[in-house]
Amino acid sequence: MKSSLIACLLLSVLSVEITMNDAITTQALEKLKESSWASFIVEFAQVELSTGGALSELVETINQLIDQLQEELQDIHDTYQRRTDEHNRDATRLEQEIQDAAKDIFTGQDFIDNVLIPQKERFQQSLAQLKINIEENRRILDGEHLNRKRQHEQFLSNIAELNEAIGAVDESLGLLSQISNPQLIQFKRVQTNLDRIQTSFQNRSSFAPIIKALLELATEQNFTDQGSVQQLVKIFNELRVQFVDSLNQETADESQAETKYAERVAQLEKEFAEFQRSVLIKNSELAANEQKFGESIVYVGQRKDDKETLEAQLQAENDNYAAETDLYTRTVTEYNKEIEISKQAYGLLTQPSFESYVRSTVGI
Repeated sequence: MKSSLIACLLLSVLSVEITMNDAITTQALEKLKESSWASFIVEFAQVELSTGGALSELVETINQLIDQLQEELQDIHDTYQRRTDEHNRDATRLEQEIQDAAKDIFTGQDFIDNVLIPQKERFQQSLAQLKINIEENRRILDGEHLNRKRQHEQFLSNIAELNEAIGAVDESLGLLSQISNPQLIQFKRVQTNLDRIQTSFQNRSSFAPIIKALLELATEQNFTDQGSVQQLVKIFNELRVQFVDSLNQETADESQAETKYAERVAQLEKEFAEFQRSVLIKNSELAANEQKFGESIVYVGQRKDDKETLEAQLQAENDNYAAETDLYTRTVTEYNKEIEISKQAYGLLTQPSFESYVRSTVGI
């Protein structure tokens, strides 16, 4: 009813020109009759007046309509303002969350690129160096084992030679101590012992002078001379002392070499254990790095998804708000149009000339 009346009033005001300050002319009446909507107003007014009513009721209805339209328009403004506030809050929140996501993505990627990856490379380099250190440690240890084995074998060989030489000297001294009537067989046996000693120790400078002296004295001629024999016994005893001293020195050197070897092995084993411990630590650090790397990749990926979702939500919110704003603008325009038309109708109906015209048409 109200919408029809508003449309009626709109067409009436737009299509019918009535000069309210002058008497209604025949031409104006004709124009009024040409509009069906204007005719509806006239007929409505005629009914009101013919039944004893007054145009004031119609005027009051239109006035109430104007008030209602203005209230509804204000409600539309208020609703749109609340929607605008809501939109601004949502848009601000989404924009902030997008910025936070972008910051998280940058920070996470920077952490991956500038912390985790270089850290992983350092751990791998450390492990590679530790591998080299361990291999070098084992190589040196194997060398120490081999060197010690050779030293010990040389020691055993030297001890055997010295014991053999001491045995030869003892045998020679025994033969020389029995000489009263020298015999060729004794002479030959002593010379054989000297040859054995010379063969074993000819390259040892410490024994060379005394062996040379023995060889010079150990002649068949001197065996017939007790003085020469006594001289041989004396030199053999001196040689024996040197052999025994050498034997003792070899034993002492062997003991010292064994001690140094044990200390060196202990040092190498300690270094090896430290290398192994460092390997365990670096492997643990590398495992933690790889775990953190994986977690960071997942986190950055999740934040990228979050950012895309938030951007889509913001776009949807902006699109929805734009559509609602367009609807609001069109609705406000329509309401303002209806209010303006209603006011024009109200102005028309409140003119005395309009009531006079309607009364004349019903013969009142």
